[in-house]
Amino acid sequence: MLEELYIENLAVIQQARISFHNGFHVFTGETGAGKSILIHGIQAVLGQHVSKDWVRTGCDRASVTALFTNLPESVMQLLSEMNISCEEQQITLTREIRANGGSIGRINGKTASVSALKEIGILLISIHGQHDNQILLNPEHHLEVLDAFGGDHSYLEAYQKAFKELQSTAKELNQLKQLEQKRRQRSVILQRQIDEIGALNPKPGEEEEVESALRQAENAEQIIDNLSASAGILSLDNDNAVSEQIRSALSLLEAIEDVYPTEEIQQRLQSCLIEIKDIAQDLQNLSESVSLDEEKAQQLKQRHQAIIQLEKEFFCDFDELIQLYENAKQEISSMQEDTEKIRELEEKKTTLLTDVTEKAKALSDYREQTGKRFSERVAEELKFLDMPNVILTVQQEKGKLTIQGRDSIIFLISANKGEEPKPISKIASGGELSRIMLALKSVIADRDSIPTLIFDEIDTGVSGKAAQKIGFKLREISRSRQVLCVTHLSQIAIMADVHFMIEKHDENSRTVTNVHLLDFDGRVREIARIMGGENPSSLILESAREELKKIIEGV
Repeated sequence: MLEELYIENLAVIQQARISFHNGFHVFTGETGAGKSILIHGIQAVLGQHVSKDWVRTGCDRASVTALFTNLPESVMQLLSEMNISCEEQQITLTREIRANGGSIGRINGKTASVSALKEIGILLISIHGQHDNQILLNPEHHLEVLDAFGGDHSYLEAYQKAFKELQSTAKELNQLKQLEQKRRQRSVILQRQIDEIGALNPKPGEEEEVESALRQAENAEQIIDNLSASAGILSLDNDNAVSEQIRSALSLLEAIEDVYPTEEIQQRLQSCLIEIKDIAQDLQNLSESVSLDEEKAQQLKQRHQAIIQLEKEFFCDFDELIQLYENAKQEISSMQEDTEKIRELEEKKTTLLTDVTEKAKALSDYREQTGKRFSERVAEELKFLDMPNVILTVQQEKGKLTIQGRDSIIFLISANKGEEPKPISKIASGGELSRIMLALKSVIADRDSIPTLIFDEIDTGVSGKAAQKIGFKLREISRSRQVLCVTHLSQIAIMADVHFMIEKHDENSRTVTNVHLLDFDGRVREIARIMGGENPSSLILESAREELKKIIEGV
């Protein structure tokens, strides 16, 4: 529950420290005393929107700190997920608002994002004000109210999980189909590359091999002649051959062997003779291996021209040509996989649509049952709130599938017996709206675990017996959770367990608002003021005293 609230420099509130308890708390005071500022302060620590205009004139910043104790399990689990330490099941939330714009949030004194404050805050406090009547007037919120009452979210969660998967599948399918035309155009280009390059069937390194072979084929006659001539120059059978010159040199050296030994040089010359003989034979063999095949030369020439033509056509060299061919095959294979993927996704979409439709029907059936129970419970609450003839009907219509299901929910009201149910906005007055809203909140409150409820002037347009019934209802709700209420009605104020008065006065030429905890006599005077004005008569004071005693004593 909310145990303590500390406010500093927030609009007309210079400084206020308010301690809370279990049960029903009311805040009263003259119009403009600062009751709305108190609510703004609580909203600030809950991560709601703040304005720099809230900062007290002349101050750099405003701050609000709230201490919460006896935290529910849902909050403890969230704090654990956020890695926020929490001792003795209590936590402080702080919001500083800067006069130059911006704000800072803190959890247990450590800087935290506003979104973190909001995420924790919605589990700690629920604030209901006059603006909440828009929930009744705007049918867009009616489905949310009905689901909150139902309590069993498994139907909606199962549906939304399937619906999101259907959405994801449909999105992926649409994207693939949108690309299909572009893929078809691209596939024509790719197939041309595959056909033309594939027909050539190029091999790595082939271009150099073909060029070399072509050069040899084009110069075959000269190559044969030169190889044969070279072999002849070296051949032993030729008198002018190099080998014969070496043999002559050996003869001359052998003639002087007795007088001048040259054995080593002779051995080297003998080795040269052997090597030259081998070289001559190799040259002869090479000359015989060279072909003068004109047909083969023509084939090589055609092959070379085909390679050059494709290189020019696709603006690349030979290695890039081979890579282009491999890439084209891989890309067109991927396109074929996309076509198969489209088929699979279409089948999956059909299956998911059937599943989502079935889950939507189960959700609709559950909502229909919930709507009946909701109408009965609201009728009970309205009867207690002095509206016995008002009947709330849940009109359920089925439409297209959305993230919330296929249902559209509208609350219709029949204010008097025999009247046809109509939209609330067309028949409900301000006071009726307040009581209907309270009835809805009372019904829904049983379904959640939020420990603190705040009602900000929910009594607008209500008086007399109806106001008394609202007071009884708020007191009843406060027996299971903490309730704070800003009110202008004595019938509600008198029902409270704890009564605060918000009072405005001038101090050093500045307006200052203080929050006072009233004792019994203070409560009597404030309730009498609400009943009879600033100077209530002794009769009104006595009446206020007796009524307050009855409530306190449980009479």
